[in-house]
Amino acid sequence: MAGCAARAPPGSEARLSLATFLLGASVLALPLLTRAGLQGRTGLALYVAGLNALLLLLYRPPRYQIAIRACFLGFVFGCGVLLSFSQSSWNHFGWYVCSLSLFHYSEYLVTAVNNPKSLSLDSFLLNHSLEYTVAALSSWIEFTLENIFWPELKQITWVSATGLLMVVFGECLRKAAMFTAGSNFNHVVQNEKSDTHTLVTSGVYAWFRHPSYVGWFYWSIGTQVMLCNPICGVVYALTVWRFFRDRTEEEEISLIHFFGEEYLEYKRRVPTGLPFIQGVKVEL
Repeated sequence: MAGCAARAPPGSEARLSLATFLLGASVLALPLLTRAGLQGRTGLALYVAGLNALLLLLYRPPRYQIAIRACFLGFVFGCGVLLSFSQSSWNHFGWYVCSLSLFHYSEYLVTAVNNPKSLSLDSFLLNHSLEYTVAALSSWIEFTLENIFWPELKQITWVSATGLLMVVFGECLRKAAMFTAGSNFNHVVQNEKSDTHTLVTSGVYAWFRHPSYVGWFYWSIGTQVMLCNPICGVVYALTVWRFFRDRTEEEEISLIHFFGEEYLEYKRRVPTGLPFIQGVKVEL
């Protein structure tokens, strides 16, 4: 995994990422430049070039790698806000862009604050997997094609609002799980128990055994409901269900190995939180 600076002061990555995320989000001021006489595309190109030049001037690797990713996500978030308030059939896509960029940035920020020992550039989850990238691209293509041929399909506000609520719920639940688990949370399933690894059963973990997966499950489906993507909505639901079914079984094998009867008792008492997923079966 790509690591961050080994001798960076505690919390410095979080502060750096937040500052550069907000710097990227300053694209919200771009309409002021266009009103001042600068053409939209020219202004955008100059803005992006200026941001990159500033980051190159201020930071050196590996801090530049953090800064450019956080700034990019802030830039995308700002563009999403502008698109959300546009008078076009793309405004709900703006909601989606905001949700997607905020999800990826907050994954890094919460890890930097909560569990800095496991922090790396991979914590942005921008290179999650080929399947994740293909799924995202597919949803963009579906939205674009349907918006061209059936634009009225993309303006069902109550459906998009329902998707937005699912996204907000999923995001809040996942981040609550990350904060509750603290240093026990990791983006990679652990096969070896560390000295500080404890079984967390309080907070949102008293509701679900896998609250971070439950949050991501509803977040991912919610993005497609928000976009009014009927095809990707169904495909996403089936795909993420299968992914988390396999993921929970893999993780619970390790947890049973780590905690034994303590985890088995917790497993009997608390559901996974994922529909029709029971977790790994244990032969008694």
